Amino acid sequence: MSVFATLLRRDLALAFGGGRRGGAVLPVLFFLAVAMLFPFAVGPDPVPLSRAGGGIVWVAALLAAILPLDRLFAPDFEQGFLDQFALRGISEEAVAAVRLLSHWLSFGPPLMLATLPAAALLGLDGETVATLEWGLLAGTPGLAAIGLMIAALTLTLRAGAALAGLMLVPLAVPLLIFGAGALSTGGDAGIALTAAISLLLCALTPFAAGAAIRAAREG
Repeated sequence: MSVFATLLRRDLALAFGGGRRGGAVLPVLFFLAVAMLFPFAVGPDPVPLSRAGGGIVWVAALLAAILPLDRLFAPDFEQGFLDQFALRGISEEAVAAVRLLSHWLSFGPPLMLATLPAAALLGLDGETVATLEWGLLAGTPGLAAIGLMIAALTLTLRAGAALAGLMLVPLAVPLLIFGAGALSTGGDAGIALTAAISLLLCALTPFAAGAAIRAAREG
């Protein structure tokens, strides 16, 4: 347990300390930039803004999830840390599980906090913001899991960062559909389905990512 706690502290220090190309700040800034630019595109009329604002927040969250993919495993792979973990008896699945938790902590909660000023810019009411926050809480772990899995699968590819972004968008469509759909239906079914997909992805990702890391190390 102490090994896992040490790995988690290291990952969070790199993420929030900016040790990995902007850390957790860059996705949040990108997320807010999308929210600020959207009103300029559709005009100042509050009706279309509030009607499409929740969906725009989800799209912005999806696009922001692409930014950290190239730094999830590539720096550790290039610097030999993944080999050192294996030599110390730490399995690739354990490394992937810890990295998934740290990635979500550096990505999900900051985006949920950034949703509050974004909602103000888009003119969303309190009930919509509450539904949006619950949806992001349910959906961002799934986005983090998909991103981590793709980062591991594209670890040894030269154009891995660009390919990872292209792969993330279609795989995250179910989360986007159910998460944003909860805003239009006003019910909890969409959020529940989003949470179920996220839970399944979080359960499968450490094993898939661990196998991909092992193949990259031995390849």
